Parts: sequence; C-alpha cells; structure tokens
Amino acid sequence: MKRLLNGGSWSHAVTVLRVGGVAVIPTDTLYGVIASAQNKKAVARLYRLRRRTKGKPFIILISSVSELADFGVTLSAFEKEVLKEVWPGKISVVFPCPHRKFSYLHLGTQSLAFRFPRTPKLIALLKKTGPLLAPSANPEGKPPATTLAEAKSYFGSAVDFYVNAGKKKAGKPSTLISFQNGQVQILREGAVIVKEE
Repeated sequence: MKRLLNGGSWSHAVTVLRVGGVAVIPTDTLYGVIASAQNKKAVARLYRLRRRTKGKPFIILISSVSELADFGVTLSAFEKEVLKEVWPGKISVVFPCPHRKFSYLHLGTQSLAFRFPRTPKLIALLKKTGPLLAPSANPEGKPPATTLAEAKSYFGSAVDFYVNAGKKKAGKPSTLISFQNGQVQILREGAVIVKEE
C-alpha cells in the first residue's frame, strides 16, 4: 500500500480505509488514527499501533443513528429522544453489545461506544467508508497529537495515510454517557455538558 506521509486528500483516505488501511485524519475533536470498524485485521492493527490497554474498546464513529442496528443495538423510545438531542455532536454513547461476532471490537466488555460527529467532511467520509474506529492520534499514555508532525513522530510509516489540517487545538475529549434504567448516566465529563436525567 502506498504511504503518503506529507498529508493527502480526503478522497484518497477513503480508498486506504476501504482496503483495511490505517490513517491519521482530523476528527471533530482532535487528530485521530482511524481504521474500519468492520475490518477485523485493521482493528487488530490499530490496537497494536495505539498500544491500547486490553479491555478498553475504542469509540466507533457513525454517520447516522440507523447504523447502530448494524452492531445489534436496539434503542428504546427514551434513548431515541436523547440521541436526537445530543447527536450529531461531541458526545459518545455506550450501549450493551454482548454479541460474540463483535468481540473483536468490544474485547470482552460486552459494550461499545459510538459517536455521531457534526463535522461535514468527517460525515462525508463515514458515508463512504462505513463506521470507523477513531481514537486520538497518540500511543496510550502520550499526549494527543495536535499537528501532523506530532502524529508522524508517534507513528511514522506505520500509518498508511495522513490528512493535514494544520494545528488542532488541544481540547477536551468527547463526553461519554450511557443509559441505565431509563436514565442518562455520565461516565466521563468532556467537551459537552450533559445533565443526568
């Protein structure tokens, strides 16, 4: 696979991701290192690249609420109403996912987190590639990359493709919530303030 280390186009990123590649792109929060959530080999490669602690699944980016069904997620009426309020946006939502077929994603936790971003370019990419894993562009324990140079210092040629968006302001990660007994539970305070209901 041809590696573009100086930054390339979003259209080429689609090609790279469709064939199981790994790319660094700007997301709705920070630079992210991304791979197809539906390609087991790409997912395994991403976990190795990020040196992720076992038992800590990555958040999955989706381009519509309907894509949750592809991962066996069934929404209650209450959950649908909450998602209408918080998505698209910088809020990630954890749902139960006990299905064995998704064990390569949930890593035995029996749950997955999803985010429906607001950024138009990112949504357009997702519509062409399908759901993507998109953790911040840094090995676990290191500061998130805010520039392409920082991302390349972490990953170099181990990543197939880079998209340059200049300096990304180091901000907060997405807010993380779940649903418990018909109520919203805040698991991590982040970029968006959410009230528990």
